[in-house]
Amino acid sequence: MGKYDVLDPFLKRCLFPRSGPLHCAVSGGADSAALLILASLTGANVVAHHVDHGLRPNGKDESNHVEKLASQVGADFRSVILSLEDGPNLEARAREARFASLPEDVLTGHTADDQAETILLHLLRGGGPDALAGMRDHQHPIIRLRRADTESVCQIFQWRPIEDPSNDDPRFRRNRIRHEILPLLNDVAQRDVVPLLVRAGQIAEKDSDLLDQLAGEIDVTDAAALAAAPLALSRRAIRAWLREGHPPDLASVERVLEVARGESLGTEITGGRSVRRTDGKLRIETLAKEHCEIPESG
Repeated sequence: MGKYDVLDPFLKRCLFPRSGPLHCAVSGGADSAALLILASLTGANVVAHHVDHGLRPNGKDESNHVEKLASQVGADFRSVILSLEDGPNLEARAREARFASLPEDVLTGHTADDQAETILLHLLRGGGPDALAGMRDHQHPIIRLRRADTESVCQIFQWRPIEDPSNDDPRFRRNRIRHEILPLLNDVAQRDVVPLLVRAGQIAEKDSDLLDQLAGEIDVTDAAALAAAPLALSRRAIRAWLREGHPPDLASVERVLEVARGESLGTEITGGRSVRRTDGKLRIETLAKEHCEIPESG
């Protein structure tokens, strides 16, 4: 029996890609450390990517700590230093900058607990079925593990994970959900609600995939076809059409539907663009820096 065969039960619950290399985002916390440890057991080439946001004075020490773990598991190590200023929307800005610095196929150490938190966050923002589906599996290979599992993996590997004080910062909404809302829900339900939220997300994901497939059959540039389609499908078709580079909000989607129905000739949407209807066809146009308002029909 190998030294780390005891980790096999955890590895079997993971969803790592069959082909490498495996690019792992590693902050040094228990979740991302477990991701790196388990990835190294797949036999694939593994690269550990560490991002220093420049917000904490011990960032260099944390980077060195992650580099040491990468060396122990036989992974390559790459580090990026960002420059972020404290201020509004820090959590969102840090996340955006972090993922902009990482490979597109990077794997993250999100767990089932993170999935439950994400679903609740999306619901608080008024999201629909896609939001309820939470995070998709393909870039989150340990999403079937619990946070307690990742701590066990680190303990078995005899690795001391980094304790991130920002995980307790009440300025971040996710932390309040983790430390206040989920414990309250557990108390109200008299059970662990994380598996329930995850299961609801899995059901929503399958439903969402089917709706996407049906929406994909609509010619979104055909105004009459779009206007006649069921609302759940027409909204999805429009979102998919407008999504590239500038994910549309619901208000933009509804305005495009008004154009398809003939209630207006055109409308502005996100990303400095507009949608216009000509001869029964919809098209996306780029707005000039100085432009006139699009007239309403009638």
